[in-house]
Amino acid sequence: MSSKISRLEISTDQRRARLAVRHHLAAPAATVAEAVAGVVALHATDPATVHLSASARLAAPAVSSVEQALYEDRTLLRLLGMRRTVFVTDLDTAALVQAGCSADILVKQRKLLEQHLGQQGHPENVPEPAAWLKDVEASVEAALRARGSATAQQLSEDEPRLRQQLLMAAGKPYEAIGNVTSRVLFLLAAGGRIARGRPRGSWLSSQYVWHPLDEWVPGGLREWSPEEARVELARRWLRAYGPAPVADLRWWTGWTAGQAKKALAALEPVEVDLDGVPGVVLPDDLDPVPSPPPWVAFLPALDPTPMGWQDRDWFLGPHRAALFDRSGNIGPTVWASGRVVGGWAQRASGEVVFRLLEDVGSEVQAAVSAEAEKCAKWFGEVRVIPRFRTPLERELAG
Repeated sequence: MSSKISRLEISTDQRRARLAVRHHLAAPAATVAEAVAGVVALHATDPATVHLSASARLAAPAVSSVEQALYEDRTLLRLLGMRRTVFVTDLDTAALVQAGCSADILVKQRKLLEQHLGQQGHPENVPEPAAWLKDVEASVEAALRARGSATAQQLSEDEPRLRQQLLMAAGKPYEAIGNVTSRVLFLLAAGGRIARGRPRGSWLSSQYVWHPLDEWVPGGLREWSPEEARVELARRWLRAYGPAPVADLRWWTGWTAGQAKKALAALEPVEVDLDGVPGVVLPDDLDPVPSPPPWVAFLPALDPTPMGWQDRDWFLGPHRAALFDRSGNIGPTVWASGRVVGGWAQRASGEVVFRLLEDVGSEVQAAVSAEAEKCAKWFGEVRVIPRFRTPLERELAG
C-alpha cells in the first residue's frame, strides 16, 4: 500500500511578497550594502544598471553613495562571475563567487583561448599556446603591479604580445579580428588576480582602470573551497530568491546538475509546491512573509530581480516578447506589487515615459505616473541608453 506525500504549498502571492520585501522594492534599504545584499549581486554588464538598480532600492538614492561603496570604501567589488557575466557584490559574496563560479569559468575560457591561439596565432609568434599564454599573463600582472593601476591600452603598451590578433566568429555576420587584450584580462580577472577599479569618465563608462586585486582589496578575498563556496552561495540565493525550482538556481549560477545537487544536499532544503511546480526552500524559511502595502517600481534593464530566475511566468505574465531581447536580456520594467505590468524608457529630452501592458486600475496608474516623474527628476541631465535594447524600450525612446 502506497501513500502520496503532500508537499507544503507556497503560493505565487507569497513568492511576490517575499520578492517585494527581500529585494527592497516595497521596503527601501537604508544603505547600498543592504540593497546589494538583498539581491545577492547586481548585474554589471551595463555599468548603468549597477547605479539604477541600487537607487531603485534605496530610501535616499544617489550615484555618489554607490561610488563611495565601490571606489572609496571598497566594500563592494565588480567581478566576473556566474554565467561569464560581470556582477557587483559585497566582498564576502565576491569570495564565494570567485571560488564557486569564476574558477570553473577560468578553466574553460583558458582552454578555449589556447585552442584559438594554436589555430590562428602563427607558430613564429605563439609556438606553444599554453606556455605563451601563461607567460603573457604573468608579464601583464607584473606590469600592472609596477604601475599600480593601468588601463588596457597602457598594459598593451607594456606587453606588446597583448596585440596578438585572432579572427573570431569566422564566416558569420559579426566576424571580427581583434587583439587578445580583453581575453587575457578576462582570464586574469576570472582568476582573482586583477580587479576593475573606477571607470574613466562618468558612472556610465565601461572603460575601467585595472588594479591588482590584493591591492584594491587589501589582503585579497577570503579563500573558500569550491564545494563550500557553492553551498554558501546557494544558501544566499535561496534566501533572496527562494522558494524556487532547482533549475532556477542552476541557471543563475551556471552550475552543472551535479554541482547544484551537491550544494543543495548540504543545505537540506524543504521540497515545496509552487502552484503545481516543484521547488525548494531553506528549512528555516517556511513561515509566510506578510504582504506589504501596494507598491510600484521602475527597474532598469538587466535588473537582478527579473534576471534572478529562469522561469519568470509567475511575475512576468505574457509580456516577455515586449520586454526581452533575443538573447534573453530584459529591458526596463514597470512593477506593481510583485508583477511586471509594463515597460519604460528615457527619451533624449530627459522625459521618462512608460506603457502599461495590462489594466492596473486608476490608483496604480497614478502611482506609476508619479514614479515616472520621480525618475526623470533623479536622472536630471543624464541620459541612459541600455546596452541591450528591447522592443518596447526602443519604441518608447523614439
